[in-house]
Amino acid sequence: MIEPGSALERAEGPGTARFLEEAVAGLSAARKAMSPKWLYDERGSALYELICAQPEYYPTRTELRILERHAAGIAGEIGPDALVIEYGAGSGRKTARLLGALSRPAGYLAVDISGEALAAAAAALARRFPGLPIRPRVGDFTEPVEVPPLPCARRVSFFPGSTIGNFDPPEAAALLGKMAGDAGPGGALLIGVDLPKERTALLRAYDDARGVTAAFDLNLLARMNRELGADFRLSAFRHRSAWDPRRSRVEMHLESQEAQRVRLDGHSFSFRAGETLHTESAYKWEPAAFDALAAQAGWSLVRTWEDRRRWFSVRLYAR
Repeated sequence: MIEPGSALERAEGPGTARFLEEAVAGLSAARKAMSPKWLYDERGSALYELICAQPEYYPTRTELRILERHAAGIAGEIGPDALVIEYGAGSGRKTARLLGALSRPAGYLAVDISGEALAAAAAALARRFPGLPIRPRVGDFTEPVEVPPLPCARRVSFFPGSTIGNFDPPEAAALLGKMAGDAGPGGALLIGVDLPKERTALLRAYDDARGVTAAFDLNLLARMNRELGADFRLSAFRHRSAWDPRRSRVEMHLESQEAQRVRLDGHSFSFRAGETLHTESAYKWEPAAFDALAAQAGWSLVRTWEDRRRWFSVRLYAR
């Protein structure tokens, strides 16, 4: 049940002015970089869903299998009458697994940067769970979000998809602390964490044979052209992934194929041949290290569920 007028309610979060500000700052840096949140406009969100269907991209299907196999156990640990707060809702497939398993869910608050994707996901969930209060909010989930005053036994912060891996450790700790504040005393956190594994599988996951991930990455440049008036030539850049064993993370980059200059909002940015724009990091966490990070934010581990290969972990914490 989506309340009238709430389907595209806009939380405090990024708009064109913020996008421009961060683009100028990121392209001006000694090592050019952009936040991965800007990959997710309408087209970017659609491309990400295609990535999730690629045979090389193991995180989505592995996490879905964990949620399906252990749905009853997860719901039992959370308890009845829970208000679910999801950060980065995406298509809502994993959300449907959780809500379907919970006993008498009290409501669902979803925050996503892509309004189009969020509206579609909220409408699908409303059809599947008629009568469930659904509150979609368009915005950056790292910013403050008002939690609706729905009666509930506890609040559950839900953060699937290993998206926590997109944040450097200090940023990840801060975000986990924000989620603790949103959940409040007695709240819970259900989160997907991607675990370390062999390099080849990791690199394939972020550079699939069909080139869907490459299109997703290059769409960032197309978006800056469309929305900010930049003049990137997409053919002059290529997507590449790299594994950094020291930081235990996969990196996505857009590499300039030639020496060139790009214009944006009166600024001119030079690229050397081979220079890159760093668009995303995906940290792979050892379980004990992630538990220690969560503890910094006030979370205590309750239980974990993993696949047979121990490639992915769904972890439940409580305050």
